[in-house]
Amino acid sequence: MLFPLFDLNPHNRFPLVTLLLIAANVVVAGFTLTQSEKRLNQVAMEYGFIPARLSQVGQGKVLEAPVFAINRQTGKPERVGKVDLSTKTADVYRTFLTTMFLHGGWWHLIMNMWMLWVFGNNIEDRLGHFVYLLFYVLGGVVATLAFWASNPNGLTPVIGASGAVAAVLGGYAITFPTAKVRTLIFFLLFVIVDLPAMLVLGIWFALNVVSGLIGMWGVVLEPVAFWAHIGGFVAGMILMPIFTLGASPPGTDWRKETEEMFRFEDPRFRSDT
Repeated sequence: MLFPLFDLNPHNRFPLVTLLLIAANVVVAGFTLTQSEKRLNQVAMEYGFIPARLSQVGQGKVLEAPVFAINRQTGKPERVGKVDLSTKTADVYRTFLTTMFLHGGWWHLIMNMWMLWVFGNNIEDRLGHFVYLLFYVLGGVVATLAFWASNPNGLTPVIGASGAVAAVLGGYAITFPTAKVRTLIFFLLFVIVDLPAMLVLGIWFALNVVSGLIGMWGVVLEPVAFWAHIGGFVAGMILMPIFTLGASPPGTDWRKETEEMFRFEDPRFRSDT
């Protein structure tokens, strides 16, 4: 098991948007996670993203979806009610945003917010506040679409910021691949080492790919939206070079950086001025 503690990669800009995103997620969790399990599941069904709703969007249908809760005596899920879900365009498309602020438990929230804090501040520093927010939201939307593509008719909701956070991880991996990440490794013993970001995040991504493929083969795994993680990570890797074209690092000129990115001559014969 690898757990990133923090990165050794300084940033110049104050991570305002990252802190606001964390605060918003904590506030929403403080409201939703104090509700009964039945009510929490109803909120997840209504405001989380459900693939079948998108597949039938605009058709005027009402989907009947079961609501489950864990039986405290048996420890197994059992049906405790149902929710009628609208397929109206506005009701469906808003869930692309609302799903990013819902979490299934405090541990789910803490893990997502920790990863966002460790890696998000450098991405915000690189892109600037406004562009970073666009990057985060768009990455989350692509992650949600990846989840939809994995099971277009599914009635299981996906909730959490992990898809958008995965986009941040993908952006970090391609922008700061050699940045050192102080990482807790547990394999019989606890060890703390400094590892390159590309290695830490690459292992995380590979584990999600393996888990996603195993799940598609019918093996029952823990209820984690692996394909949302995969889609978000890939989106981050693709979007980051695009978004950085017009967003310079603090104290630098983005035009010079763009020129460097698109200079393809043999570096052995290149003279810099």
